[in-house]
Amino acid sequence: MTEGYPDHWEADVVLSDGGTAHLRPIRPGDGEILREFHGRLSPESIYYRFFSPRPHLSDRDVEHFTTVDHDLRAALIATIGEEMVAVVRYDRLPDRPETAEVAFLVEDAHQGRGLGPVLLEHIAAAARERGLRRFVASVLPENRRMTRVFREAGYRAEQRFEEGVIELVLDLEPTETSLEVMTAREHRAESRSIQRLLFPRSVAVVGASRAEHSVGQTVLRNLLAGDFTGPVYPVHPTAVAVAGVRAYASVLEIPDDVDLAVVAVRADAVHEVVQQCASKGVRGLIVVSSGFGEIGEEGRARQEELVRLARAYGMRVVGPNCLGIANTDPEVRLNATLAPTMPGRGPVGFFSQSGALGIAILQRTAERGLGLSTFVSAGNRGDVSGNDLLQYWEEDPATKAVLLYLESLGNPRKFARLARRLGRRKPIVAVKSGRSTQGVPIGHAARALTLPDHAVSALFEQAGVIRVEDLSELFDVAQLLAYQPLPAGDRVAIIDNSNSLGLLAQDEAVALGLDVRPRIDLGPRADADDYEAALAAALADDTVDAVVALFTPPTIGGFDVRVPEKILRLAAEAEKPIAATYLGTEGMPADLRVAGPDGMAAEGSVPSYPSPEDAVRAMAYVIRYAQWRKRPAGTTPNFEDVDRDRARALVAGRLAAGGGGPVELVPKDAAELLSCYGIEVGDEPLPPGDAHAVPTRIVIREDPSFGALVSFGIADETAALLDDRAYRLSPLADVDAAEMIRAIRTAPLLLGHRGAKRVNLKALEELLLRASRLGYDLPEVARLELNPVMADASGVTVREVTLTLDRPLGPRPELQPRRLT
Repeated sequence: MTEGYPDHWEADVVLSDGGTAHLRPIRPGDGEILREFHGRLSPESIYYRFFSPRPHLSDRDVEHFTTVDHDLRAALIATIGEEMVAVVRYDRLPDRPETAEVAFLVEDAHQGRGLGPVLLEHIAAAARERGLRRFVASVLPENRRMTRVFREAGYRAEQRFEEGVIELVLDLEPTETSLEVMTAREHRAESRSIQRLLFPRSVAVVGASRAEHSVGQTVLRNLLAGDFTGPVYPVHPTAVAVAGVRAYASVLEIPDDVDLAVVAVRADAVHEVVQQCASKGVRGLIVVSSGFGEIGEEGRARQEELVRLARAYGMRVVGPNCLGIANTDPEVRLNATLAPTMPGRGPVGFFSQSGALGIAILQRTAERGLGLSTFVSAGNRGDVSGNDLLQYWEEDPATKAVLLYLESLGNPRKFARLARRLGRRKPIVAVKSGRSTQGVPIGHAARALTLPDHAVSALFEQAGVIRVEDLSELFDVAQLLAYQPLPAGDRVAIIDNSNSLGLLAQDEAVALGLDVRPRIDLGPRADADDYEAALAAALADDTVDAVVALFTPPTIGGFDVRVPEKILRLAAEAEKPIAATYLGTEGMPADLRVAGPDGMAAEGSVPSYPSPEDAVRAMAYVIRYAQWRKRPAGTTPNFEDVDRDRARALVAGRLAAGGGGPVELVPKDAAELLSCYGIEVGDEPLPPGDAHAVPTRIVIREDPSFGALVSFGIADETAALLDDRAYRLSPLADVDAAEMIRAIRTAPLLLGHRGAKRVNLKALEELLLRASRLGYDLPEVARLELNPVMADASGVTVREVTLTLDRPLGPRPELQPRRLT
């Protein structure tokens, strides 16, 4: 019997309609809420569960259902507020100790919200933890909803029909299908939860003060000035009206439904407001109030309680200490922010963690003429995070490109997974602050990163994220992605009317590794017809993939005002991107803008940059992204000679013998574990001064934020001093392994530098793939170092190994059931 309450089984989850619920193991004290739950069930639901009428639960029933040992018998309940709305349980079969009978029951009013599937995910994970390998479920044939939950879970299943009952047998080992199903459900639920925030039918502003320039009044006036399409309800304890709109003393007194509440009261009053919003049935909260995690431990506790309470009652929270959210869709026109300036409609989604910086971001966005689809400032990021927005933007037809200003990464591995998927369809441009510290701002619900900053950049690159240096570059790249097509390659044509500008652009392009076609210098007397002819020729040239057009006021003769008209006309018809330096302007100048219905820039508009270097740099970022997007996603090979069961048994045995702490394996034991993955360790002496072999170094380690991580580099002091290593997340795909080897600055040593023979790259890639798989399959491998790995033309030989085992924090997150973190 397992002692103690398994509190790690508790979880907040997002349901399929975007609401939230809390899952936890059942407790002996849950008898009363169990009776109330049963009393709300329809006779049909009771019959489907118990195969007989049972209108009431006896005292014996209640004691049996609420008293479990979390091993032979376990149960999880779902609660919303103080009410129990669903339950799932398993009972281990005495004659089959690795098998348990499973059943679940969902209150009629909450059926169809995805509670059944998410409960099954969590009870399956709990069962695997307790050593169970399969579930059996007995279902009446007419109970199609429950049958569908089991069949659609993605586990390997068998079905039998006996005596009028369907018996389903589910193998609990996660499969590729079950993981895909779980990921798809997570995506739909989290996307829906953000959609509910961004498309409210009504908004209440709690703390709508009559004081000029107060936080509450500012949000209220911005909502009204933005012409929000639904009703707005100011909430003030004594005022009859605020900003000319009828006010209510509390949310509870508002006569109509409220979808979204903007909370702008003192931090110590937020708790009461959240309870009122829960009673009112509010679906989402924007907490602009400060005084939470950013002020220290007391505020952090207040923040955690805010999030716990909101999620318990089915609400998502943006904030606290945030700027707010905005949606420029004409169907909603929502400006629930403190920002005095809101950009117009456009194809860019923007997520910012900083509230204070958010005002400046929106100001600069508007100044550049860059249009936004949606904007979210998460502040302390207590609940809603950038990952949630990635889920939403993936399916949002109004968003063509995504911009992120990140101060922390709450779930880095999930971020990488979502970004890699979204990046195949829409570009993601990110500024990640804290390069020098990798720290986390006070108040953020996230841990500090332990990797060096260049490693974080490498992992962003693996996921296809365009990481830029600062906000200026963020906007530079965004305006090109938003309105111009992606380039097919890296061949760039430069057209100019100033030799100096042209040379600056050419130098920058060469420095960034672009293939510069012969520069077209039109001279200072160039007119619109000259530009039209040169640009048309470049766009028609099959050896050109992108164009940088530079135009400065001529020092000789007059300014031909037709130049922008010619550029814009050709750009509108082109399938190649054009970036301009037009009269030193920045953003989307009116002269180079294809005007949309509201006057904002539309597709085909040409972005302008104040300097040639800025234009070329933005184009280079876009080119690298386009090349990543065209790159095959690759496959993670399944090596048939890998013996995972034997490897897991070896790890369990060594950890048990070590008494539970970190265990460094002796060379013989390390070699035995590696052999389970087809990796052999050479025992012959290393030839002195072998000039034909290149010493390399492979490290697999368990990172607290990113999980299993692989690094690769040359094994010498110079490479160590330069920290010349490539990093990728495990498990590696074949293209990842190939890229790692070529990503280090010392890669020429492996590729035939100065006439030397190329090493056997295929053998080196296979070793990386096998070591990566070992680290991913065995989270107990805290650190594995293969150093040196001697690589030459004939193959690779692992000479020395150090391997440390330790108790993992838990199974791989991607193998765990969905939960809000």
